[in-house]
Amino acid sequence: MDGMYKVITVSVLAICCWTGPTLAEEPAPPKLVLGLKACIQRALSSAPELGETRADIELAASKLAEAKSHRFPKVEILNLIGPVPQARGNQVFSPDSINQTDRLTWFDRADATIVQPLYTFGKISESMNAAEHGIEVDRAKQEQRQNEISLKVKEYYYGLLLARELKEMVLDIRESLTKARDKARKLLKEESPNVNELDIFKLDAFAGEVDKYLEEAKKGEALALSALKTQIAVSPDVEMDIETERLTTDEVSIPDLPLFLDASKTQRPEYKQIDQGLRARAALVEAAKAAYYPDIFLGGYLSAAYAEKRDRITNPYVPDEFNHLWGGVALGLKWNLDFGITGAKVAAERAQYNRLVATKEFAESNIPLQIRKSYLEIKEAEKSIDATRSAYTNAKKWVVAALANFDFGIGPAQEIFDALQNYARMRADYFQSLYNYKLAQANLAYAVGEAPL
Repeated sequence: MDGMYKVITVSVLAICCWTGPTLAEEPAPPKLVLGLKACIQRALSSAPELGETRADIELAASKLAEAKSHRFPKVEILNLIGPVPQARGNQVFSPDSINQTDRLTWFDRADATIVQPLYTFGKISESMNAAEHGIEVDRAKQEQRQNEISLKVKEYYYGLLLARELKEMVLDIRESLTKARDKARKLLKEESPNVNELDIFKLDAFAGEVDKYLEEAKKGEALALSALKTQIAVSPDVEMDIETERLTTDEVSIPDLPLFLDASKTQRPEYKQIDQGLRARAALVEAAKAAYYPDIFLGGYLSAAYAEKRDRITNPYVPDEFNHLWGGVALGLKWNLDFGITGAKVAAERAQYNRLVATKEFAESNIPLQIRKSYLEIKEAEKSIDATRSAYTNAKKWVVAALANFDFGIGPAQEIFDALQNYARMRADYFQSLYNYKLAQANLAYAVGEAPL
């Protein structure tokens, strides 16, 4: 038995020595570290909703190609092959009858017509204009969708930074609280008059509450990171982090409000959509009104037919539908007259146009309001940052002084509770103000219509 154990031990060691270097040589997958711009770029390159907008643009382009195609000739060809009674003789006499079914032959006939539009009173040209402006509308929609995606990425990115700052704050408080608990137990053993068992219970209870907040902060960080990964199409299994370490202000001056209002008129995709949409709707109204007028065209016709056992008739007064060759060219006019149908279509297109006019009025009043709201939120956040920075700085000094006094045995434990609670509240408000500032900047960029990158 001892020999068998030695053999097994030596074999296991040999396997470990043989596989160990192989496992060590396998490189670990690199950690993906992305900045804000890189996250936005990944989101824009993988967003499925942008695929929908690209398909809309392609659809609008196909409508333009269809409208342009109406300018070119249209050719129709009809070919028939079938049985027909034979016909011998000439245009005056034939021994055959049209009702004879015992003397059948076959025929092959082809008819071709070609129609070249010359003037349609705007039916084609206005349809082309509408399709061209429709393409611009869909392109503006794509820009709007890109801006929405960029705003969502910024929200998740800054949300992750906020969660991490709050987690670090809770860890800082837990560290200070741990020191206070250790010191309290020490002073209690030394029978210090400033500490009693009730203080220990309070510190322990406060420590449990801090641990709860710490777990909530960790959960918030994990959820924020998962949301960001989902938005930028990164697999949950991929280890990822962001380049930005702290939530800070940009230290840049914000221009005056009128500059943002003026910039939005040329940059905001919604303005582009409405402008191009009005042009498209106006063209569609004109195209519908063109139906009141005729179409002038140049037409050509060619017909050829051949049938065995049918003599060819050359008399132009007696045409043979099954054995002939004729053709011609003519100037034509096609006019569709209806009783109210065209008027109803014109009214429907004009109603769509008026609806878009109302949308324009709504946008012109609400987009500036959205810009003002984001601008005022930035100003509010700037003041809030300064106020909460001063508040949490003084609260931190309060914590240090309370801990020092408690450490020297001259301060009560209650002072530590009050100091830590106020410090946590002020510090959390400070980070929340920073987050509000960054988010207000992102909302302002979206409201103005700035490009994502």
